[in-house]
Amino acid sequence: MPELSQETERGRAGAPFGVAEVTGPSMVPTLRHGDLLLVRYGASVRAGDVVVLRHPFQQDLLVVKRAVERRDGGWWVLGDNPYAGGDSTDYGVVPDELILGRARFRYRPLPAGQRSPLALVRWALSTARPLLPDRSASRRLRAR
Repeated sequence: MPELSQETERGRAGAPFGVAEVTGPSMVPTLRHGDLLLVRYGASVRAGDVVVLRHPFQQDLLVVKRAVERRDGGWWVLGDNPYAGGDSTDYGVVPDELILGRARFRYRPLPAGQRSPLALVRWALSTARPLLPDRSASRRLRAR
């Protein structure tokens, strides 16, 4: 089974926002292992959004995927890395009640051992970015 993302439960009780940590390659190139996400719980989901959800078969496992298409019974979700697996091609449509929220912002921590000025500048320019919906996601779905 491919590695998937897990949520860091920081102040989750009743809070509209939370933090999730990405583990594994399923959302490369959009998200990398170790990235932190700001998640808006209960936010409405549109096609192309990056969402945090409970795995349909292992509900204690939290997953980060892209909501691609609305279907009967829920959302069809895919990882941005087509070779990693662990998405709706494996487990089908994800019911609405398993979608926890929408990722709004990505923060990339400073990698260990990066001390050169050039590396620090590159990190500073790429560390924090909003996660915008990918409207081409439905094209990827049709291509599969």
